[in-house]
Amino acid sequence: MERDNQFIGQSGAFLDAVERASRAAPMRRPVLVIGERGTGKELIAERLHRLSDRWEEPLVVMNCAALPETLIEAELFGHEQGAFTGATRARAGRFEEADRGTLFLDELGTLSMGAQERLLRAVEYGEVTRIGASRATRVDVRIVAATNEDLPKRAEEGTFRADLLDRLSFEVITLPPLRVREGDIPVLADYFGRRMAAELGWEEWPGFADHVSEALENHPWPGNVRELRNVVERAIYRWDSWEQPIGEVVFDPFDSPWKPLPGANPQASQAQAAQSGNSAPAQPRLDKIDDLRSAVDAHERAIVEHALGANRWNQRQTAKALGLTYDQLRHCIKKHGLSQ
Repeated sequence: MERDNQFIGQSGAFLDAVERASRAAPMRRPVLVIGERGTGKELIAERLHRLSDRWEEPLVVMNCAALPETLIEAELFGHEQGAFTGATRARAGRFEEADRGTLFLDELGTLSMGAQERLLRAVEYGEVTRIGASRATRVDVRIVAATNEDLPKRAEEGTFRADLLDRLSFEVITLPPLRVREGDIPVLADYFGRRMAAELGWEEWPGFADHVSEALENHPWPGNVRELRNVVERAIYRWDSWEQPIGEVVFDPFDSPWKPLPGANPQASQAQAAQSGNSAPAQPRLDKIDDLRSAVDAHERAIVEHALGANRWNQRQTAKALGLTYDQLRHCIKKHGLSQ
């Protein structure tokens, strides 16, 4: 598994999880890694392997959700020639490939009950039997499993084997989501930004404009670090001038005024697009306004700030786009304390 294995972060929650992985690495016991998508479960698995005495042996990865249920057991345990339709030759499974090394089972919660039963035997006795074989093969494999599901609850409901969960949870490392990693978003954004700028051949790294940094901090990051990396790299590659701080960021790459409507036919879409082009933009919730002057100022600031970012902070272009004179725009910038 060749990955970018950089651990970037300074928050206590993140460092505690990394430290726990470092302490568990020399053990030969199974480790269960829990976390939302994009939190770095694969990186923790690699750290557990690289810091163990198995680091020179294979690190084999299997995404349990990427295969149909009918093939998972064959992938895990292997099969003999003729064991089933299409098995034209014998094949070793992931357990045999990982012998003396580490097997990383991602998306563990998607395993069928049948596969869970055979996995339990492999974990408990260190033996695997290929499909179609009559004799078991001994293997020495350290298992690291990962999931974003609540496996204890699944075990209570009977959809995940409680005895397998007991075997795999010698140590459980729960990774914190990015939204609770205090201070890590600007550190990660700067790291990804500098890498992308270097990849594009920029002479310097200009950093982010203040309003972009604030937007990055306030985003909920459902995709966590993976989403942050995509957002930052996309913003930089779309930015034309390395001499100006990054002034625009797009969180949803699918957001577009021409986004197809579900189930709409082309004629209806065209009619709605024409109607939308002539209609006024959506209005804020008027029933929530209790201070008119503050609401107007906040709306004006948001419009000017967005326009400045969209025009690379070129004030003359921004003034033209907003239908203002240059002096009027300068007054707005000063009034709202806007800066790059």
